[in-house]
Amino acid sequence: MTSPVSRLAIIGIGLIGSSIARAAKDHSACETICLYDGSADVRARAGEIGLGEIADTVTACVKDADLIILCTPVGVMGEIAEAMAPALKSGAIVSDVGSVKSAVQEAVAPHIPEGVHFIAGHPIAGTEKSGPDAGFASLFEGRWCIITPPDEHEDEASVQTLTKFWEALGSTVEVMSVSRHDRVLAITSHLPHLIAFNIVGTAHDLESVTEGEVVKFSAGGFRDFTRIAASDPVMWRDVFLNNKEAVLEMLGRFNEDLSALQRAIRWGDGEQLRSFFDRSRGIRKSIIDAGQDTADDDFGRGKPSSK
Repeated sequence: MTSPVSRLAIIGIGLIGSSIARAAKDHSACETICLYDGSADVRARAGEIGLGEIADTVTACVKDADLIILCTPVGVMGEIAEAMAPALKSGAIVSDVGSVKSAVQEAVAPHIPEGVHFIAGHPIAGTEKSGPDAGFASLFEGRWCIITPPDEHEDEASVQTLTKFWEALGSTVEVMSVSRHDRVLAITSHLPHLIAFNIVGTAHDLESVTEGEVVKFSAGGFRDFTRIAASDPVMWRDVFLNNKEAVLEMLGRFNEDLSALQRAIRWGDGEQLRSFFDRSRGIRKSIIDAGQDTADDDFGRGKPSSK
């Protein structure tokens, strides 16, 4: 099978970047791979475990690459795009894996030279682990990958190339606008993470419950929150700062619903509670029926239905 791209460049060698490298090798999605990370220690480790060629600079990494994927925190993507721009070859595709798309589009697109195509992307996959050793080749198998071409994109061939690349890694590709992506992910991924961080912090700060008791008596639901709260703090800081409008909108809706539940509990309104829980249970069944209950997260659970 012909590889979707000849030379792949990966900027950022954490969980996602190292998983892309491994998956691209296993599925012959490219012919050669070059990787770069701002940390010399990470570059050294990536070389030791054989992820691909390791470049000492971002410009050396992207030189002659057909596809460049930014796998760094959202907050530094604009700076990286500016640094690598002079070395990008005509016809190259630049993409990313960030959990926010509008801010990435605004930060990266202005630095992309004429003749180079920027198509933002987001594989809905991940774990709470980080670093080059955390990646694994099957991370993207059976998962959604969202790509968000700019409204005025004129090169359908580049969109198809990026689609084929992610499909080669095992993903199912969905195309949508950047604004819709950010609203959808605000409720399915970003808000749940914010709630998890907050619940774990609240439990830790309770004066009437010791940290030892929180650890000792954690039920399954709380353990799920702690897993999510173990996510990369830099990545999630950037997500919330760069998708704040959508997150604040969803947080407002959440607070309204939470207040309604608070009133129902205060006034002993069992019927309202039961009705709410029945509706939530039905949503959970829909998620299971769609085959989305086994994926880890973006952590947003993201395994597409086999239907």
